[in-house]
Amino acid sequence: MTRIAIIGATGYTALELIKILLRHPEAEITVLTSRSEGNPHVASVHPQLAGRIDLKLADLSPAEIASRAEVAFSCLPHGVTSTLVPKLLDAGMRVIDLSADYRLNSGESYQEWYGQKHGDADRLGKTVYGLPELFRSAIRDARLVANPGCYPTSAILPLAPLIKAGMIAPREIIIDAKSGVSGAGRSPKLTTHFPECNESISAYNVGRHRHMPEIEQILNRATDRAVEVIFTPHLVPMDRGILSTIYAQPMTDLSEEKVLSTLREFYSDEPFVRIVDHLPGTKDTAGTNFCDITARMVRGRLLMISCLDNLIKGASGAAVQNFNLMHNLDEATAL
Repeated sequence: MTRIAIIGATGYTALELIKILLRHPEAEITVLTSRSEGNPHVASVHPQLAGRIDLKLADLSPAEIASRAEVAFSCLPHGVTSTLVPKLLDAGMRVIDLSADYRLNSGESYQEWYGQKHGDADRLGKTVYGLPELFRSAIRDARLVANPGCYPTSAILPLAPLIKAGMIAPREIIIDAKSGVSGAGRSPKLTTHFPECNESISAYNVGRHRHMPEIEQILNRATDRAVEVIFTPHLVPMDRGILSTIYAQPMTDLSEEKVLSTLREFYSDEPFVRIVDHLPGTKDTAGTNFCDITARMVRGRLLMISCLDNLIKGASGAAVQNFNLMHNLDEATAL
C-alpha cells in the first residue's frame, strides 16, 4: 500500500483524483493539503466525499508531507508547484505534477508563455512527460512526472502516429478544440460566471494559449520532427469534456481506411485509446479515462476528431495511470 498526498485538494481535478484513489487497492490517501483557514474537513469542501474519507485539509511543509506520504500528486496552480517540487524530491518522494510547470522544454519558453520566471528551470526538458501511450518506459522509473494538459492530450494522441509515420505534414496543422467550463478550474472568474457562459460559445486566447507550445514541443519530442500548429480553444456551456477537430495535409495518398488502420495498429495494445468508425461525442467518454479518435478525408485534407473527459483522461485519470506505471501495477487499476 502506497501512502498518497494530494497537494492543493480543493479543485475539480483533486476531487476526481480522490474519487479514483479511494477505489484503488494499492493506494491510501494520507494527506490533503490546502491553505484554507481552520483546517476544514474535506467533505465540507467536496460534499460528494462525505462518509467516504475522513481527512482534514492542512497547510503542511514539504517535510511534514514527506513524513506522512511517499507519493505526491500536485494539483497546485502553475508557478507554485515548481517552488515545492525540489523539496519533495529531496525528501525522497515521487511526484506527479498536474500543473504546467514541468511540461515545456526550457525556462525561456516557460517565461514566454506563462509570463514569469520558472522556479526550477534546470529540470525543464528533462522531466518525463506523463503520456503513457508515448512515453511509457520513461514513466516507469521517473521520480517526477509532468502530467499532460487536457487539450494537448486530445491533440497529441491523434497526431503523433501519423506525423511519426510521415503520413501528414508536421506544419499547417489546425486544431479547433472545445472544452467544458470545468477546464477553467474552480476559482470564480467573470468568463465562467453562469450568466456569462451559459447559452454561449466563444473562442479565447487565440494564438496565445499556453497549450500550443506544449503540443508542438511534445510532438517534436515524440516524432523527432519540427511541428507547428495553430491551436484555437473554445469555451462550451457544459460541465466537462473536450472535443478537438484537427486538420492536416497528407504527405502521401491517404484514405480514411489507411489512417484508421494505422491508428489502430499504433494503439492496438493501449487500454485507453479507442479508434472508432463513428463520429464521437463528449458524452461517449464522460466520466472515463478513454480518448476516442476517428478520421475522415475531406477534399484532400485529413480531418481527425478526438474527444475525452478533461478531468479524467485530461488530468486525474492520466495521473493515476502514471502512478500505476511508476509502481509496476496494472495500468488500468482503479480506472
